[in-house]
Amino acid sequence: MGQSDVGQKLRDEMELLIGQLGDRLADIIRRTDDRIALPPDAATVLKNFHQPLPTDGCGAARTIDRLIEINETAGGNTSGPKCFHFVIGGTTPAALAADILATAYDAVPYTWVLSPAGVEMEVQALAWLKELFELPSEWSGVMVTGATMANFVCLASARQWWGEQLGVDVSETGLSGVPQMPVLTSGFVHASTLKCLAVQGVGRGNVQRFVRDDFGRLDIDAFEQGLIALNGDPALVIVNAGEVNAGEFDPVSEMIDLARQHNCWIHVDGAFGLFAKVSPRTAHFVEGIERADSVTVDGHKWLNVPYDSGYAFVRDYGLMARAFRYSADYLPDENSERPTFGAIGPESSRRARGFAVWATLMAYGRDGQRRIVEHCLDIAQHFANRIRRSDGLELMNDPQLNVVAFRYNPGGLSDQALNELNQRLGEAVLNDGRFLVGTSRIGANTIFRPAFSNWRTRQEDVDEFADVVLDLARKIA
Repeated sequence: MGQSDVGQKLRDEMELLIGQLGDRLADIIRRTDDRIALPPDAATVLKNFHQPLPTDGCGAARTIDRLIEINETAGGNTSGPKCFHFVIGGTTPAALAADILATAYDAVPYTWVLSPAGVEMEVQALAWLKELFELPSEWSGVMVTGATMANFVCLASARQWWGEQLGVDVSETGLSGVPQMPVLTSGFVHASTLKCLAVQGVGRGNVQRFVRDDFGRLDIDAFEQGLIALNGDPALVIVNAGEVNAGEFDPVSEMIDLARQHNCWIHVDGAFGLFAKVSPRTAHFVEGIERADSVTVDGHKWLNVPYDSGYAFVRDYGLMARAFRYSADYLPDENSERPTFGAIGPESSRRARGFAVWATLMAYGRDGQRRIVEHCLDIAQHFANRIRRSDGLELMNDPQLNVVAFRYNPGGLSDQALNELNQRLGEAVLNDGRFLVGTSRIGANTIFRPAFSNWRTRQEDVDEFADVVLDLARKIA
């Protein structure tokens, strides 16, 4: 088959797919509320999934039919109203449509010349996000895959700053021969932050956690003494705005006040907690974030845009540019006035995440985002009240934001027995499949920690979840 024949065949196939996808895609979207959260037979469906690479292939139409079949029978419905695992948002209508278009256009927002519209859309969306979170307009930002890579950007900028404080350009010469960078935080520090510090050569074990209880809450007096002990040496302070087990916060403003009295880079990890800023009911939790040096937040959480989408905001553009310097004769000039996002973040090949972010903010505005956040706050309070009223369910922490920590406790059991029972119950909930939610730990206690950040979730969904937990618990107790 000649080259022109190949091209024509694929063009003809694309025409067939347009018709095929039209009805199927619409059906998938319409049934998002109704599809099961986690198909219980997924392991059986996928048992014989793997096979050798086909020689000729079966064509696009049969392949897409198979792809849909597999996802209908073995795919998690993470966009649906009954997914409370991790902190996963849904997808607003505008964001979903825009993300589909980003793929259809195959926009490449590495630099302006590849996608002027895609780059400017990202610039505008980042500016709107700074307005939404009340961050200084002069800060720089970049879109990445999620909070892990957003933390990576901010911590790399912090490491660059720290090296320059010592007279070293660590992005050029590395960390050999320089002392360890001090890192101070609470017990709320997230695993993604530790991952970033590990791969950047700072080290997980180099993190000083100042905690006052087995939950991980900050010991503010010990933290202050840790700052004093620096004796003016530069250090990194990580403030955690929203921890994952119960949605609590470090004392953001107080930590920043103390750190500002010392030679510190202040980073706020606000993966989902930064959205507290959007509602007057919760904004006090993140008061003072504008005085930090860097901030991270996820969009595929409470912004309700499709995976993957995260944002890093840094006070000093130059530090980002030096940390992620990326130049070659065939690449855009480093000093170009037009943005080159691929030169201020880890990813040079980048998909157009800005389409969905721009579209959802354009479509619903500040008030629309506030309504989504406050809807989820209401859901969390409704569910917490349901726990309080239910015999056999124990609330483990008064919810501050959108995470409700609880466990099954029928009474009369030791802590060890309760932990084992709730662990088995967690497995039973996942095997049941009607709800997608996992277990975690607060101190020594095994808990459930459903997180509500999806606009689709309704009060009747969380009431049903409580009923399912109680029903399954009685069967295995």
